[in-house]
Amino acid sequence: MAKIKQNSHKVLYRKYSSNIKYIMMVLTVLIITFFLPKQPRFRYEFEKGKVWLNKDLISPFSFAILKTNPQVVTDKKEALENVLPIYRYETDMYSAIEEAFLNEFDVKWKTSGFPENERQAYKTAAHKLLTYIYKKGIIAPDLKHQKEKKPFDLSLLENNITKTVNSQDLFTVQSALEYAKENFKANNPAYKDVVIGLIENHLQPNIIFDERMTTIVQDNTVNSLSTTHGMVQKGELIIAKNSVIDDEAYQKLLSFRSTYEAQTKTIGDSTLVYIGQILLVGFNLSLLMVFLYLFRKDIFADNRQLSLLLLVITIMLLALTWAIKLNLPSLYYIPFTIVPIIIRILFDTRLALYLHLLVILLAGFFVPNSFEFVYYQITAGMVAIYSIRNLIKREQLLLSALFILSSYFICFLGIGLLREGSFQEIEWANFVPFVVSVLLSLLAYPLIYAFERMFGITSDVALIELTNTNNKLLRELAFKAPGTFQHSLQVANLAEAAIFKIGGNSLLVRAGALYHDIGKIENPQYFIENQNTAVSPHDKLPYEQSAQIIIKHVHKGIEITRRHQLPESVIDFIRTHHGNTRVDYFYQSFLKNSPEKFVDENIFRYPGPIPFSKETGVLMLADSVEAASRSLKNPDAQNINDLVERIINYKLEQNQLDNCDLTLKDLETIKLIFKTMLMSIYHVRIDYLQTV
Repeated sequence: MAKIKQNSHKVLYRKYSSNIKYIMMVLTVLIITFFLPKQPRFRYEFEKGKVWLNKDLISPFSFAILKTNPQVVTDKKEALENVLPIYRYETDMYSAIEEAFLNEFDVKWKTSGFPENERQAYKTAAHKLLTYIYKKGIIAPDLKHQKEKKPFDLSLLENNITKTVNSQDLFTVQSALEYAKENFKANNPAYKDVVIGLIENHLQPNIIFDERMTTIVQDNTVNSLSTTHGMVQKGELIIAKNSVIDDEAYQKLLSFRSTYEAQTKTIGDSTLVYIGQILLVGFNLSLLMVFLYLFRKDIFADNRQLSLLLLVITIMLLALTWAIKLNLPSLYYIPFTIVPIIIRILFDTRLALYLHLLVILLAGFFVPNSFEFVYYQITAGMVAIYSIRNLIKREQLLLSALFILSSYFICFLGIGLLREGSFQEIEWANFVPFVVSVLLSLLAYPLIYAFERMFGITSDVALIELTNTNNKLLRELAFKAPGTFQHSLQVANLAEAAIFKIGGNSLLVRAGALYHDIGKIENPQYFIENQNTAVSPHDKLPYEQSAQIIIKHVHKGIEITRRHQLPESVIDFIRTHHGNTRVDYFYQSFLKNSPEKFVDENIFRYPGPIPFSKETGVLMLADSVEAASRSLKNPDAQNINDLVERIINYKLEQNQLDNCDLTLKDLETIKLIFKTMLMSIYHVRIDYLQTV
């Protein structure tokens, strides 16, 4: 019952699969356009140093001219230099210090044994001196305000009133002590030592740096700075046609664009903008669907693979939207080159380039300096695709990242020189986002693995892992069915050489060849390549049962590989390597020995399907040719030549190659490769004298 239900789901999926792909496309368009910024697009693109090729640009409204970034930085620096550090006068501090000083003076004078009649006079003099010092103020200068220990101006805050003073007009603890030593007079040196010691013990700064208040004043000063200089009035010429965009014109154009975008955020019709976005995104995705239909029908027919492509497009454009809304300082932080890397590894070069172009063209509508952005990303994407043409080692991703970074640097340097005409004027800090972007592109490697598992796609990396003969399943095949394992290796060599010559996925063919007979693990002794004696277990079985045991290795192979989670693209080779041919030996034996019985030919026929691609077609031919070559008693050049011709012609007559893309020219090439390799395997010497 469960199987019937599962089959009904498959039928339902096939029935509505064409509708599903269009529903996915519409949802992708709606999701992307829903999150994209909704404001009218500024119509002009411009670059410093280039000629303005548009018509004379007249300002439709008045706007202020923005300062350049270096001007803003300079103004901020100058403004901050003019902000004096704020120090706070602690008026309440002296009361506690004064009381403690007077009390300690009496105790110290008495314990020192000085005359009591002189105490009050010296006490009054010391008190007066200490009061003067604190009234003038003792500063604790902050180190960053003391440049080379020179005097500096500061704002002194006392009772919420500020006044500008110089640090040299205030005491420090050291200068206050020196002042006390110079100005305290005593007839007896012992008196002076005691009093100065008391004063020293009660000296501490009462003018303290107020960092919080200083920061507030600095921020207010910076925020109050004007970011503009001058105005362009309504109706005034911004730039004339064929004029060179110099620094002044460039700044006016930037200011005009900024004001235009600010105004359209509030007065633009977002509904019409949304419709425009739907038209553009929908048209681009329609072109993608047409491209797939014309050139990659396999992807067009597979909704899982199609959904992966749409998901990648959606993620990248949503990442762009997120960056715009967060107002990132540069949109080049986004790793757009991750798209061609992933698509190239999972699919092919042509699709990777096409999808990258599609994403970049759409993104170009929402980034500043779109031509420059498109140039950067397209060139970097092309370098990414070329650098991972065949991903065999993990280190190739690191090399690819280095090549991408180099391409970004070349473009950055070229555009910088084109704009500024000087190395000194290039803002090298603007290259940092490109470095971050390249580092983020290394996330492609784990993403490839995730997409493989989610969407059932097999990359070259996965195929390389599968073709390792130390793989657990292949080791089991070598142990339980060594003859089949050797046969699979020879088939892999034949098929890989052929598909490499005619064009196709040689890694996929090799993987398919190594696993195509994996089902023979179950009953290896029933297959001739694993039989070590002259007695065959088939001798005791009816011909129908023997045929079913042989045919069953296809079903068993599918079960085993699915249990070990092998990709469907590899399992396809197991399904198709015998097509729907008959097991002729047992079929003919049945007819010969039981002519009076009715024969159901389907009992002796493989379930199929027949091969449906170059790769599966080549494997069928390699499997049949290699197996038949083992029966040759005298494997000379003529016998091998006749064998290859007979096997391939028989497959053609049986219509086993009708659904694959092999041409007659391909078949001739395949024949030549099979003959050459089999002769090499069987050490056949070619009589060169006869060929001269």
